[in-house]
This record gives sequence, C-alpha cells and structure tokens, in this order.
Amino acid sequence: MPNTTMRIFNGCVLILIGLTACADGGDRAPGDTQPQQQTDMLSRTELEHGIGPIDELELDATIDTSLVSQGQAIFATKCAACHKLDVRYVGPPLGQVLDRRSPEFIMNMMLNPDEMAKKHPAGQDMLAEYFTPMPNQNLTEADARSVLEFLRSSQTDAADVIQ
Repeated sequence: MPNTTMRIFNGCVLILIGLTACADGGDRAPGDTQPQQQTDMLSRTELEHGIGPIDELELDATIDTSLVSQGQAIFATKCAACHKLDVRYVGPPLGQVLDRRSPEFIMNMMLNPDEMAKKHPAGQDMLAEYFTPMPNQNLTEADARSVLEFLRSSQTDAADVIQ
C-alpha cells in the first residue's frame, strides 16, 4: 500500500510540473525564460539599475572603512546564511558581484528583493537558477550602502581603502 501511495504522489507531482511548464500559453521563444511583454515594460534604467529606490549612485574612488565594518556586521547577520563571497551557496557568490552588476542594481536587490524577483529579468533568472527567493531583510538605504561598501572592499586592493 505505501508503494501505491508513493506512485500516486509521484504521478501528481509530474502532472503539476507539466501543467506549470505549459502555463505561459506558449508566448515564449525557445530558451527564453522571461516573457517579452514584462521586459518591455521596464525602462532602460530599471533594466540596468534594478527596480527600487536607487536610481543613481556615485561611489567614491576610495573605500570608507567605517562603512565596511558596518556592512561586514550586517552581512554576517543578515546575508551570510545564504551568500558567501567566493562560492555558490544558497544564493550567488558576492565577492565579485560588482564585476557583474551595477552598484544601483545591488542596492535595489537588497532593498526590494520581492519585486526584483517578480519583475526584473535578472532577478527572475537568479530565482530560476538558485530556486530560492531572496528574503526581504528590511534593510535601510544606509544598511544597504554599508553592505555594498563591504562588497566593494572584498574585491579591491587594500591600497584603495581610506581610514
């Protein structure tokens, strides 16, 4: 009897997977993970900088160590359970994230992860790759800026850091 129950359960799971795979009505091109209509609704700035309160961010050439220490503490308590700097974990590695994303995008991802996962193609791609939505940690803009400075410090030479 337990084997029959397990077969029924597995069959139901396969049916659900099949139904959700076909749920988009076929409006996607082969290999496309994002409906074109939703991408078209985002502005060029939103595509580059993400969806959230940060439209433009000027970074100093040097890194502020007081922000780095604050950001490191925030990272340790709110981010490290899912992110490592140098390896894939629950979420993507963040040590070289500034090579892949704009500072605005990174801050908007920290400040607005729910909407980024729902509406931004890069957020949707990350959700599809890592299978876990980034939880909203309720960071302030100052908190997110500190974490960003910590991430900047993790990929630059110590000579670029100001005391």
